[in-house]
Amino acid sequence: MIKDNNSKQWLIDYFKLYNEFNYDDKIENLIVVKDLWLKTDSIDKKVIFCGNGGSAAMASHCAVDLTKNAGIKAINFNEADLITCFANDFGYENWISNALRFYGEENDVVVLISSSGRSQNIINAAEYAKKNSINIVTFSGFDDDNPLKSLGDINFWVDSNAYNIVEMTHHIWLLAIVDMIIGNSEYSA
Repeated sequence: MIKDNNSKQWLIDYFKLYNEFNYDDKIENLIVVKDLWLKTDSIDKKVIFCGNGGSAAMASHCAVDLTKNAGIKAINFNEADLITCFANDFGYENWISNALRFYGEENDVVVLISSSGRSQNIINAAEYAKKNSINIVTFSGFDDDNPLKSLGDINFWVDSNAYNIVEMTHHIWLLAIVDMIIGNSEYSA
């Protein structure tokens, strides 16, 4: 536990962790994803967000913001009945790939978020999407050689083993794309 007199320094050091990442190499890919989402919308397709745990919550947030604030059709697979039905019938490692089978369409975009890049249900979803002409954007962290990092058409990776650092960085990047589409970082909700 951190003692009060060390809390300020701990927080200063903690927030510096977010500044250690070289964002310059991500900027071009963030723009590519923005253009992909806009193109997807222009052909009346959708963006699908998927994740587990904190990444699932992030998927919900980003799907709602992309739809409501940026005007691009987006969904996520976070309904308990869908998850439990598909996990029960197809196995947990296959529930997202089967959800894509039922809800995904050619030229949709699936955004797959896994902090470790090793979640089998996310990896299987990427493999399904690849075989079925669904565009893939991945967000991962931890090991540089995680399997998810190589499965997307566009891949984002955070060089950290801390779940919260990885998840918050993913969240910043995803919402930056939404704000870039809107054209403003401040707008009325």
